[in-house]
Amino acid sequence: MLHCGRYRFSLEHPLIMGIVNVTPDSFSDGGLLPNAQAAIEHALQLVEEGADILDIGGESTRPGAMPVPAAQELERIIPVIEALQGLDVPLSVDTQKPEVMLAAIRSGASMINDVNALQADGALQAVASSSAAVCLMHKQGEPQTMQQQPEYDDVLAEVRDFLAARIAAALAGGIPSERLLVDPGFGFGKSLRHNLLLLKHLDRLSVLGVPVLAGLSRKSMLGAITGRGVAERVHAGVAAAVLAAMKGARILRVHDVRATRDALQVVEAVEREHE
Repeated sequence: MLHCGRYRFSLEHPLIMGIVNVTPDSFSDGGLLPNAQAAIEHALQLVEEGADILDIGGESTRPGAMPVPAAQELERIIPVIEALQGLDVPLSVDTQKPEVMLAAIRSGASMINDVNALQADGALQAVASSSAAVCLMHKQGEPQTMQQQPEYDDVLAEVRDFLAARIAAALAGGIPSERLLVDPGFGFGKSLRHNLLLLKHLDRLSVLGVPVLAGLSRKSMLGAITGRGVAERVHAGVAAAVLAAMKGARILRVHDVRATRDALQVVEAVEREHE
C-alpha cells in the first residue's frame, strides 16, 4: 500500500506516472511546455491517456544540466500545481530543494520525487511534516558530471545499500514506510552496462520492503541500444517499462502514457488468462 496524501494505492497493478517538465532544457521535452498553460494542457492530456500520477518538474536533472534558483523553479511549477487541483490524481513534484518541497506540498502536491533522496539540509523534515509520499532515488555524482565516468565495484549492491540507508534515515526522521518508494536512478551516474544490470535484476530491490519506481522513458541507454534519437525511442521505452513492471516495478515514470498503458493491459490480460 502506498499513501500519497489523501490517496491510497494498493499497487496490485503497476501505476503510470506521466511526466510534465516545465523546463527549457530537459533531455526529451525541454522547451515543449514553455509556460504554465502549455504544461496544464499537457497534464490534462496525460490523464486522459491513463496517467495515475503526474510528476511536475521545474528543474532539469539531465546529464550536464545546471542548477535553477528555487524562486525560478517555484515560478514554473506552482501555477501548474494550483491549476490541476481539480483532477482526481495525485501530483508529484520532481525537486531536490526543501523550500520547493514545502511550497509544492502547501499548494497541493501529494508526492515529492527527489533525485537527491532527501539528503539536502531540511529536505527530510519538509516531507516528514506533511502527509506526502516521497521517492528516494540513487545517483552517483551531480548532473553536471555524473555521466563522465561512472564506476562501481558492484552496482546492484551499491544501489541497494544506498537506498536501504536512505529508507532508514527517512523512517528515523518520521516518514512511515507507507509513504516511501525508491528509484534505482537509471542514467544517473551509470553506464549502459550498469543500467542493463539494474533492469535485469530490478527484482532484487524488493528486499527493501518499499515500492520501486522505474524511470527509463526515452533515456540515452535506449538510444545506445537502438541507435534512435530521443523522439524515436517510444517503442524502446515501452519495452523497457514492461520489463521493469515484470521485474517488480510498481510505478513507471514515462513520457508516453497511452503506449505504456496499452502494453501493460496486454501483459495483464495474458497473466489473468494464465491464472
